[in-house]
Amino acid sequence: MAISLNTNLHQPSLSCGTKVYSGLKLQSPCLFATGRPNLTADFYTRVNKSLQCGTRSCKATRSRVGMMPIGTPRVPYRVPGEGTWQWVDLWNALYRERVIFIGQHIDEEFSNQILATMLYLDSIDDNKRLYFYINGPGGDLTPSLAIYDTMKSLKSPVGTHCVGYAYNLAGFLLAAGEKGNRFAMPLSRVALQSPAGAARG
Repeated sequence: MAISLNTNLHQPSLSCGTKVYSGLKLQSPCLFATGRPNLTADFYTRVNKSLQCGTRSCKATRSRVGMMPIGTPRVPYRVPGEGTWQWVDLWNALYRERVIFIGQHIDEEFSNQILATMLYLDSIDDNKRLYFYINGPGGDLTPSLAIYDTMKSLKSPVGTHCVGYAYNLAGFLLAAGEKGNRFAMPLSRVALQSPAGAARG
């Protein structure tokens, strides 16, 4: 059984009974032989030629676009007291400005990083305010309460800002900021619920 293959599958149908839109002007395909430029057919041939151009002799129409490397962005930072700039990762630049960002589930490891950062910044200068930017779902009870206890034991005042959502214990830490320095953005959400516990009957 022989099957004939249609090799003109990619050719546009140019019957006189159809209409072809070229830009905003309606054209009839019957006018193709009048000498007017057929923009639809010209566009089709250019696209088809560029798709079929798979050999190395064909030159690329545009240069390759370089992608930004995946990872923590690096930003320029000017060291106080010096005139030099250096490239540091984004979190390091925020820490140097006394900004601590809580944007994930608070577990033991993350809590220890926050505690160490708070204690270090308080030891450098205990008169400047620390800023907590909170956008997270909360976390485990004991690590979150460790952050709360450390906030209250520091000499530096701690301001809290909600920039997205603060649920459960993240909302508790938001409310634990310095009086008069607790803020939530207009479209942020804060939700508190009782910590996990056990009931016996």
